[in-house]
Amino acid sequence: MSHATNTAERGEFKLFLEQNLNKELLRFTTAGSVDDGKSTLIGRLLHDSKTVYEDQLASIRKSRINRSTGPIDFSLLTDGLRAEREQGITIDVGYRYFTTARRKFIIADTPGHEQYTRNMATGASTADLAVILVDGTKGLLPQTLRHAYISSLLGIPTVLAAINKMDLVDYSEERFQELKENFSELAERLGISRVQCIPVSALAGDNVVERSERTPWYSGPSLLEYLETVPLAAAAAKTKDLRFPVQYVVRPDATFRGFAGHVASGVVRVGDVVTALPSGRQSRVESIVTYDGQLDEAFAPMSVTLKLEDEIDLSRGDMLVPADGLPHVSQCFEATVVWMHEQPLAVGRNYLVKQTSRQVRARITKIIHRVDIHTLGQEQAQQLQMNDIATVEVETSSPLFFDAYQKNRITGSFILIDPLTNATVGAGMIQGPLSTSAYPLPASPKQRQESPVVNQERYRRHGHYPAIFSVNARPATVSRLERVLFDAGFEAIVVDAAKPSLLPAKDSWAILYATGFVVIYSNPSLEQEERADLKTVAGERYFDLGALDLAVEDPGAVEQIVSLADTLRIVGGNEREN
Repeated sequence: MSHATNTAERGEFKLFLEQNLNKELLRFTTAGSVDDGKSTLIGRLLHDSKTVYEDQLASIRKSRINRSTGPIDFSLLTDGLRAEREQGITIDVGYRYFTTARRKFIIADTPGHEQYTRNMATGASTADLAVILVDGTKGLLPQTLRHAYISSLLGIPTVLAAINKMDLVDYSEERFQELKENFSELAERLGISRVQCIPVSALAGDNVVERSERTPWYSGPSLLEYLETVPLAAAAAKTKDLRFPVQYVVRPDATFRGFAGHVASGVVRVGDVVTALPSGRQSRVESIVTYDGQLDEAFAPMSVTLKLEDEIDLSRGDMLVPADGLPHVSQCFEATVVWMHEQPLAVGRNYLVKQTSRQVRARITKIIHRVDIHTLGQEQAQQLQMNDIATVEVETSSPLFFDAYQKNRITGSFILIDPLTNATVGAGMIQGPLSTSAYPLPASPKQRQESPVVNQERYRRHGHYPAIFSVNARPATVSRLERVLFDAGFEAIVVDAAKPSLLPAKDSWAILYATGFVVIYSNPSLEQEERADLKTVAGERYFDLGALDLAVEDPGAVEQIVSLADTLRIVGGNEREN
C-alpha cells in the first residue's frame, strides 16, 4: 500500500471522527408504568437502527430468559442487572449510547415501579426530551401521571407519548386518537408545551425506526425520525446570561492564574466585563484557554479556563456573571423537592446543599405543601417520605447564586446531602428567592434607585427580626428592660401608651415594627381589640409578658425575656423570617 493511500485513509478517518464529534447530542429518557414496554422499545430502537454489536445479540439469543414471543427479548439489551432480568422489570437507570447519520443519542431507561420514582427523576434530570410510554390496552395509569408530572417539573421541553402495544388493539385508529386526546389534556394541565404522540409496537417494530404499513391512518414521523429532527434546547442556552461556576483554580506557575469551570449558560468572549460573586468585584476576560489552545469565545456547555486581567480572589463555588445580568443571591429560597431517601425529610434538620460547584450547609425551614400525585392537588405535611414531592422553604448558611429553575436548569437545581452518611437524600428545583442579596452587588445608579428596599434588607441591617413585647410595669422597670435588650445588641425602643405623643400608640408601634425594631409596648389598659391587632401584625413575634407570666421586675424573668429575644437574631443567615 502506497504512502499516498495511507495518507488519504488517515485523512478520511480524521474527517469521519470530526463529523461524529460535531453531531448534535440529544439526551432523552424513557418512562411510564410497569410493563408498558420501555426496555423493549429501547432494545428494538437499538436493534433496528443497527447499533447493537453482534456479540450482544449472540449473548441475548443464548439467554435462558425470554419473555417475548420472538427469538429475541429486546428488553435484555437495557436491563443489565441480574435482578432486573429475573423479575422482568427495570430497577436502576440504564444508560445507552447510540448514533445515527444525523445525531448522537444518550438514552436513560428509567424504572416504572412507584418505589423507584427517585430513579426516574435522576435519569430525567439532564434530559432534553422524555419518551413516556402508554400501554394501548390499559390507557393512562397513575405512574403515567406521576412521570408526566416529574417531566414537567424538571423542565423537559418536549414530551413524546409512545402509544405502545398497538398490535394488541389491532392497530386501532380510534384507540390511538382516544389515548392521544387523553395525554394531550394531561400535558396541557401540566403546562407541557410541546407534545408528540406516536402509535408504536415495540415488540413488532411498528413506527419505531421505519413507518409501519399497519398504521396507514398515521401520517406522522416514526419514533427515530422524530428524535432525529426535534429542535434541541442546547442552542437556547447560548442566549441566556452567562453563568460560569468556578470548579478549580489553575496555577501552574507564577505567571498564570486561571479559573476552570463549565459554562452553564450564555457566551463569554475575550474582553467581556464579568462580575465575580460573592465579592462583587469586576474584571475583564483576558484569555479563554483550553487543552487545544486559546479561543475567542466559549459557550454552554463547554469546559474552559478563564484568565482575568485583574487579580481577583476566586475559589471553587464562586461564580462569574455579566455585570448587567446578575443572578439571585440569597440564603433563603423556595424550591420543589423530590425526596429520595428512606429516612424522612425533617424540618429544621441540617443538610448539605450542592448547587453547581458550591456546597453549603442548609436546612428546610418549612414544608409549604406536598403534592398529591394522584390528583395533583396540594396537601399539608409535616415530613416527606421517599418519593414524595413538595414545595419547601430552604435556608442556607452562605448565599447561593441561582436563577429560577424554569429559566436555567443548571443554576436553578441542587441536591440535598446527609452530612453524616454523605448520601444524596433529595433533589430540588429552585422557584425563586425569599430574601434579597446578603452581599452589596454592583449595580448602576439607576438600577439601585429603582430597586425597592424590602423588609429582609432592613432586618439584616439590624441583625435581628422585629418583635413586640407587651408589658404592664412601672416606667423605670420598662426603661431598664429597654437598656438590657439594647445592650444585648437589639434595636429596642419603648412605646408608652400613657405618654402624650403626636401619633396614637397603635400607629407608633406598627411603624416601628415595620421598620425592624424590637418594640417594648407599655399599656396598662390594653384592650382586647388592640391585643388582637398586635397578634395580627407581629404573629409569632408578639410576646405578651403578662400572659407568659413573666414579671419584668423579676431578674430571672428578664433573663427569660432576653432568651426569647435571642431567637430573633440573624447570625450567618441561620435564622429566617417567620
